[in-house]
Amino acid sequence: MTISLLINGADRPAASGRTYDRLDPYTEKLASRASAAGPEDVAAAIEAASAAFPAWSATGPGQRRAILMKAADIMDAKVGEFTRLMIEETGATAPWAGFNVMLAANILREAAAMTTQIGGEIIPSDKPGTLAMGVRQAAGVCLAIAPWNAPVILATRAVAMPIACGNTVILKASEQCPGTQRLIATALTEAGLPAGVINVITNAPEDAPGIVEALIAHPAVRRVNFTGSTKVGKIIAELSGRHLKPALLELGGKAPLVVLEDADIDGAVNAAIFGAFMNQGQICMSTERIIVHQAIADEFVTRLAARASALPAGDPRGHVVLGSLISLEAARKMEELIADAQAKGAKLVAGGKRTGTVVEATLLDHVTPQMRVYAEESFGPVKPIIRVANEDEAVRIANDTEYGLSAAVFSRDVQRALAVAGRIQSGICHINGPTLNDEAQMPFGGVKGSGYGRFGGKAAIAEFTDLRWITIEDAAQHYPF
Repeated sequence: MTISLLINGADRPAASGRTYDRLDPYTEKLASRASAAGPEDVAAAIEAASAAFPAWSATGPGQRRAILMKAADIMDAKVGEFTRLMIEETGATAPWAGFNVMLAANILREAAAMTTQIGGEIIPSDKPGTLAMGVRQAAGVCLAIAPWNAPVILATRAVAMPIACGNTVILKASEQCPGTQRLIATALTEAGLPAGVINVITNAPEDAPGIVEALIAHPAVRRVNFTGSTKVGKIIAELSGRHLKPALLELGGKAPLVVLEDADIDGAVNAAIFGAFMNQGQICMSTERIIVHQAIADEFVTRLAARASALPAGDPRGHVVLGSLISLEAARKMEELIADAQAKGAKLVAGGKRTGTVVEATLLDHVTPQMRVYAEESFGPVKPIIRVANEDEAVRIANDTEYGLSAAVFSRDVQRALAVAGRIQSGICHINGPTLNDEAQMPFGGVKGSGYGRFGGKAAIAEFTDLRWITIEDAAQHYPF
């Protein structure tokens, strides 16, 4: 069965009839066959979204809320189908797939709650007889570009708030998981979302640059949101800037977990294990640097290595914590990072082995800035441990990165931890919790090379609406001439 495009409420093949295959990264068998959209399909999707916008933007908040709430329930009911597709298309484990569906459904519910929170204000005017207002209105057609690593969460996040705010959307699904992300639109259309409000484009990997440029360049597209690598995010930002399109970008990360000498060691170990190795480390806010005070480093590393060594890795269909990486190329990169670090003096204290696309939970101690793993986002289960002499050095190293998405600080002294958190350059920081955390109502986004703008709750309203100044005035007002 070929995964269809969704344009104007109808399943349809690509105009050219082309398809492309996505293989299961673990078994290398066919996972899905999807329509490979071309320029005609892009034009049709934009036309459908543009035509649907006037009616949808005028639809009342109660009706928008009801549809989104129903879609959330439908999504929950499809957890089995989502899980199968995620395992086959991305090599994810069933628990990660289940969590994706749970959080994505809650994202829809949170977006539903926001339909009545799109407020404005009365602004005092010096002009006699004038009522001045700041009013938020839907922006128009929104382009949503979603990644593969948390495919249900991130594609749902990309479309939920734009729809809640009265916009229409075009979801450009990830080439690695077309079936998973196409199913999100099915949940929305089954809930009664009108034709054209959501449209889904799937494309062959080699066509992605042209498809994305055509979508961004079209005058009808008024907003762009992208979640993915910083490398691609810079391209999206340049294209959006060239065409004066506001863009919301959530990009790469190199999240530091700072463990101060007064930390609860077991608590910090638990947070590091979860933050570093959930979904094989393939999450933008995964713990990518474990920065530990030298006074407790030996004890901390001993406990951390014991926990990491006990994590089962293998077939994502089995009872494992670490499943498959997204590709053999990604798995081989892990070997390169390990070899580079060991050649420059790092000590391998856990893991280090690769079997196909499966890589064990791996820890490298005594990592220095000369090693690739110090600065590169691994996006996998190979994590550096960096020992520091004091708090100032910990903060300096935490900030010694192009990224600034998530961070965490462990200390029994909450006031101290809060002060350290204030010095770390990141959009998100958790005290005595993991770097990996997400809730639908929270402002989610980064600084520096991790992007700009915020998903989540009320913060996202500003991203997907236009703030207009509207006045009601006295027709008989005085003019100077």
